[in-house]
Amino acid sequence: MTRWLLIAALPAWLVAAGCTKSPSSLEITQTEQIDRSVAFPQLIEAPENYRGRVVMFGGEVLAAKRLKTGTRVEVLQLPLEDNQEPATDRMATQGRFFAMETKPMDPAALPPGARVTVVGEVTGSATLPLDEIDYVYPILTIKQLHVWSPPTETRYLYRPVYPGYYYFWGPYGRYPWW
Repeated sequence: MTRWLLIAALPAWLVAAGCTKSPSSLEITQTEQIDRSVAFPQLIEAPENYRGRVVMFGGEVLAAKRLKTGTRVEVLQLPLEDNQEPATDRMATQGRFFAMETKPMDPAALPPGARVTVVGEVTGSATLPLDEIDYVYPILTIKQLHVWSPPTETRYLYRPVYPGYYYFWGPYGRYPWW
């Protein structure tokens, strides 16, 4: 009896052991160094005032370009959620910034549309043309970069069985729906 109980409990134990850490959680090693008082609109207004501070921002990669000094990643800033993952609503952006990686990195590793969270030191700003204006990009030298996996979409199908009754196919199979 005890043997069967152990065999029956083993899958539950393995599932519980595997769920102790979420695969999409972000582990930040420099949490004590991050200056959380710096908001992104403040950084956009006067990047030079925050030079030397370590900040954390996230967003969506717009472009990555290899330069002589490293790799420059242009990021559309998006607000961070509770787990430090960038939001998916692009209308919530407050601007753009450059994340500079001094180590060699292939720009193909960060394709456009990838969502990232950057912990970096503010090292200045760069003014470059954006459409018909000159845009001031704050520059963060990357201390830690986390690339998030793309969000998965769940598709649902509704199929009429006969008028007034539907079956519902969801991520867990078929459910009667009426």
